[in-house]
Amino acid sequence: MKSWKALGWMFVFAFMMWGTVASAEEIAIGFTGPLSGPAAEYGQDCYNGVELAVKEINAAGGVTVQGKKYTFKLEKLDDRVDPTLAKNNAIRFVSQNKAIAVFNPVATTVGALMAIPEQNFIIAAYSSVHTIMDKKHPMIINPVPNFVAYAKNFSIVAWDKGWRNGAMVVTLGAYGDAWRNVFKAVWEKKGGKILADKPANYYTETDFSAQLTAAIATKPDFLLVGGPSAPTALVIEQARNLGFKGGFILIDQAKPDYIAKTLGNKLKLLEGMISTGDIKRLPLPIMPDYSKRYNAAYKGSVVNAENCLNYNMMHIIARAIAASQSLDAKVVRKNIYKALPTAGDKFPNELFNIEENGVMNCGTIMQYVNNGQFSKVDYVVSFPKTKEEFEKIKKMSKSTDPKQIRWVPLQ
Repeated sequence: MKSWKALGWMFVFAFMMWGTVASAEEIAIGFTGPLSGPAAEYGQDCYNGVELAVKEINAAGGVTVQGKKYTFKLEKLDDRVDPTLAKNNAIRFVSQNKAIAVFNPVATTVGALMAIPEQNFIIAAYSSVHTIMDKKHPMIINPVPNFVAYAKNFSIVAWDKGWRNGAMVVTLGAYGDAWRNVFKAVWEKKGGKILADKPANYYTETDFSAQLTAAIATKPDFLLVGGPSAPTALVIEQARNLGFKGGFILIDQAKPDYIAKTLGNKLKLLEGMISTGDIKRLPLPIMPDYSKRYNAAYKGSVVNAENCLNYNMMHIIARAIAASQSLDAKVVRKNIYKALPTAGDKFPNELFNIEENGVMNCGTIMQYVNNGQFSKVDYVVSFPKTKEEFEKIKKMSKSTDPKQIRWVPLQ
């Protein structure tokens, strides 16, 4: 009996040790973002992209480092766009789960992660506010184009429409503040006027009538609006209900396809809108297949830039781990460049290279609503410094409509 008991304990011990080994063979990834409140859809879209990539990478066998196979384990926590909570979530992921990377999709909370003293994890940021990138944090990466490129290109289209006077009802926070300040400077430099600036908290509010009433009273040609897509749809609907008949310019966080769906595809409400483009309409060979896979995995959700770019970024981290043959986050971060480019025949967006500050360069996508119809998307590349560099990037693209790609240099 004693021998059988001893053998039993040996099995228990072996099982416990197997569990420890299995755990050691997983690479932890963290996600902290808004998963509740008005911006929950935005946070969930970003998370879905990371999760889909993790599932596909694991299904394909994970990554091999020094002859040993690893799969990824994704953990998520809601931070409600609270910088302190986001910081605590990241610390928890790294200290308890040994996370090699933490994803975060809001400029305000990304800044909190950057302030964590121990820089022993990759900050997988998702923000078009590139002032956070100017700090050149050694562990940050970011796949989103500089919103200044959108502000410049949107203003060109708006000016050509004959608009001269605008008002702003944009989300509060570091991201919204940056958009309002930059767009105002760009617009006034062209000779236009901003008649009212009435920011609102798109992350907590659902009634924007006070800000909209004040802005509309100035009789603008257009309203600059935006934040997460769901509350942005509310802003647009409430503006129309208040009698506003002008155009809209959407900041890049707000996605036109999601907003159209939220409004019941009543495109007359969006007439004259200038916005980022519906990424599903980007002419990349992989897009139909990616859309099919994403829609099968997340019924009721939509394919958008949030899930596409976070999906890409997760694949890039996995490829960098394989290329560096290391699980040291600092080593992996230094080898991110080896995981680029992500071409449009295999990935649902094209990231071409990485800057010293961690920005992974890609094109901007623009779209318009005219006569109750969405236009074809514009694929605008702004990051090349020279015409020669632009032609090189254009050749790298897998777009099935290369004539659609145009260069508007960002100054």
